[in-house]
Amino acid sequence: MPKLESTNIFSEISTFFREKDDDKAIRTIMDVAKHLKLSEKSLNLENHWNCKYTRLQVFELLLLFPLFMVKNAFHYTDSTLAKVVPCKKDVFYRFMENGALDWRMMLYRINRQLLGKIALRNDSVNSNDPVCLIIDDTDLPKTGAKIEKMGRIFSHVTHSSLLGFKALFLCRTDGKTQTVLDFSLHGEEGRRPDKPYGMTKKQRDKQYSKVREQTDAVHNRIGEYTQSKIQKAIEMVKHAINEGVRFDYLLADSWFTCTDIVKFIKSRHSCCHYLGMVKMAKTKYLFEKKLLSAKELIKLLSSRKAVKYSRSLHCYYAVADVELAGVRVRLFFCRRTKNADWNGLLTTNYKLDFVEAYHIYSMRWSIEVFFKESKGLLGLGKSQSRDFAAQIASISITVLQYNILSTVKRFAAYQTIGGLFHEATDGVIQLSVTQRIWGVLQELVRIIAETFETDDERVLNALINRSETFKHYINFDRLEIAKAA
Repeated sequence: MPKLESTNIFSEISTFFREKDDDKAIRTIMDVAKHLKLSEKSLNLENHWNCKYTRLQVFELLLLFPLFMVKNAFHYTDSTLAKVVPCKKDVFYRFMENGALDWRMMLYRINRQLLGKIALRNDSVNSNDPVCLIIDDTDLPKTGAKIEKMGRIFSHVTHSSLLGFKALFLCRTDGKTQTVLDFSLHGEEGRRPDKPYGMTKKQRDKQYSKVREQTDAVHNRIGEYTQSKIQKAIEMVKHAINEGVRFDYLLADSWFTCTDIVKFIKSRHSCCHYLGMVKMAKTKYLFEKKLLSAKELIKLLSSRKAVKYSRSLHCYYAVADVELAGVRVRLFFCRRTKNADWNGLLTTNYKLDFVEAYHIYSMRWSIEVFFKESKGLLGLGKSQSRDFAAQIASISITVLQYNILSTVKRFAAYQTIGGLFHEATDGVIQLSVTQRIWGVLQELVRIIAETFETDDERVLNALINRSETFKHYINFDRLEIAKAA
């Protein structure tokens, strides 16, 4: 088959769907996608001279997999999408395992376009909501011990050890749209020197390995695997700032609230603040020239009757301005009832009041929504490829799929990304079923033609052009698409 001409796959896919309400979701997604300025040069996807399919075309097809119910590359040839570009699974495998591709750069170049579309909207220009960055990690369980860099991690969800990666994500939210900016994969070294990352020497020797060029972008990703998540979180935020991302608050849970991150945010010249949960543990804060832990501090505030009740939030709270390692911060303590345990919030914005801090911090849950939706709908972390580069590629593509859906949701006013996703795939299911019906119809035409010793075209012409009943039941626009495919 000759090499395909350079074309926008999203535009090609758009022609498959009619102007009907039941196709509105998929058409809206395609409309946003096809107006993205994607080129081989801008994404560093230059091709070899003998490539039948361009890397950009392969990349665009991978972005469409979940919308066309393609579980992975192995199932591609049986999908409706294969009617557009009839390539084989190896085309995708080679692309995903290409360690030279800089996925972090590709993410930012596409995200800048998506964020640019959102920034022009009136509900962005006139919004009073803060723009927040959110840092958090999640478990990505795996089943293959032979996957490159595989190890055991401790899951705080199941409170048990499991095989997999810890994935650290940086997300941006303006209160309406979540956009994932960056991520990294990490391992947990553990406490046993004889079993680093929970793996024996025999298990490590069996893991996949690959000789790569020293200039390959995946080397930086491999280096991140052993890096501290706190340090990597700081690097991610620095990189986002360098990429032109501006924000009002960095939000995180208690695991990331530490002096390093607080000092880093405080040192920024841009006007941004940190807001995160704190552990009610041994960390000391300077309050009225005394070093007190969070528990000691709230006990002192309670004795002074400084605890108040918020009618709007239905909880008790107290506020204290303190210093953490020489940095001035404000602490909020809150609990739902008089007998409940106290929780703490820390912010570098010592002008913030409790109610506003509570509402801003609640925006952190948008990253949890991303974890749930992307794992359930888009298969985040489900790749079982042994190649670490393919693991990075798989997550990057999932992130872009989510960001495109999130942007479309903002424009199309869908209530949830899940609703948008399912409505879009419904249109694809209809198309797929129509193609199957067309296949059965062709077989019936052949049998009739053989039985009456005539040709297929005459039988088909009689059915299509002379039978009003047949016209009523069959959607001919889609049959023409199926015939062409």
